[in-house]
Order: sequence, then C-alpha cells, then structure tokens
Amino acid sequence: MNILAFDIETIPDVDTGRKLHGLDGLSDKDVAQVMFAKRREQTGESDFLRHHLHRVAAISAVLRTGDSLRVWSLGEPDSSEAELIQRFFDGIEKYTPVLVSWNGGGFDLPVLHYRSLKYGVAAPRYWDTGDNDRDFKWNNYLSRYHARHTDLMDVLSGYQPRATAPLDEIAQLLGFPGKLGRHGSEVWGQFLAGKICEIRDYCETDALNTYLIYLRFELIRGNLDESGWQRETDLVRKTLRDADKPHLHAFLDAWK
Repeated sequence: MNILAFDIETIPDVDTGRKLHGLDGLSDKDVAQVMFAKRREQTGESDFLRHHLHRVAAISAVLRTGDSLRVWSLGEPDSSEAELIQRFFDGIEKYTPVLVSWNGGGFDLPVLHYRSLKYGVAAPRYWDTGDNDRDFKWNNYLSRYHARHTDLMDVLSGYQPRATAPLDEIAQLLGFPGKLGRHGSEVWGQFLAGKICEIRDYCETDALNTYLIYLRFELIRGNLDESGWQRETDLVRKTLRDADKPHLHAFLDAWK
C-alpha cells in the first residue's frame, strides 16, 4: 500500500483580489491588506481568507512506497502554481496512494479543487467515485468517511468540530517535533521577502509531523504492531539522517 502524507502552504490570490475589489494599481502587499480587511469585516475577527482566494505556494509530501520513504516538496522553488498542482495529482494517478492529511478535507483539498479548476488540471483517478473503478464506489478520495483520504484531524476528533486539535499540539503530545517555532501565518511575509525555500522547508516538516501521527494512528487501530511501529519510525529517522537538508536534520534533533 502506498501512503502519501501531504501539506500545502498558501498565500493570498492577489490577482483575483484585484479583480473582485477593483484594486488596479495597488501592489500585491496592499491588495492583500485590503483582502484581509474585508475578511475581518465579514467575520468580525479573523482575516483568514475563504478557500477560493488562496493561491498555492508549496506542496510537500512524505511518500511511503515499497521499501522506500521520501520527503520532498513538489517541483522547484520557481515552479508555477499550475505545475505544483499538476505534479500532486499526477502522483495520485501514478501511485493511487492513501492520502493522509491534517485538516486536508477542511482546507488543503478544497483549495486544490478550486485551483485545479482554474488551471484545468485533469485528475481522473482522484475524482473517481466508482464510475471507472468499482472499488472506488466504496472507498474514494472524496467521501468524508472513506479511508482513501484519511484526514487525521477529522478522524481523531470523531468528526466533531468541538474536539479538533492543532497539528502542532498533537505532534508534541506524541513526542514529535511539531512546528519548531514556525507558523503558517508567517508564510505571506516570507513569500513577499522571496523566502520560498524557507516556505517549502516549513511545509515539509508539517508533512513529516502528519506522517508520524499517521503511523501512531496505524498502531492504535492494529495495522502496525510495536515492532512494525519501530521499523517504520526507524525508516523515518534514517531518511532524515541521510538527507542533505539542514531543516530535516533539525527536525530529527528535536525528535525525542
């Protein structure tokens, strides 16, 4: 069974913001400020934009397939948004993995849906609900209670909004590094400063935390025994040690 734990980082879709609010002539930074302000007017508090007004800045993944484990960010730092999204869905076409996320059903996948619509990214395997493969009628990526996409936040909360928890806190609860002092709210500022590599690194650590929580979930539901848990976490540690990436070494050092 192939497993793909993933996470996305997003920034305001300032191009759409310009069109919606008639903001021609303003800088990207100023357009975003208007978008945030209008969102606060709508919510009375939060400036977190609605899903369709997010642009994907990074997609990171942990892929477990065969005897191997890989941790990486899709595309290159200068890849277009369309290419990142195409690569994500191409991976689903190739591996038909179990997708694993933290709040992926509530945020990541809806954003990817809207952005795929924008760019015309075809993903027949992902959208199949049994028309092409009868097995997908009973277990597909779109149905909330199916396991082909396992949204850990959703499942572990018993699908109760009042019981949901942040990825960072659950990771630390289990002895994993968590976000290492970073936060998704910093991404827009980093993007404006040209720090796309830092954004990709941060996204990779979120995907890693998600994957490690998934392994723990596999243990409590009996799909891994203690020796299997040890084997899988040893593979993660080895992968991080062998990686030529300082942020992954920092993640390993913080993992008790």
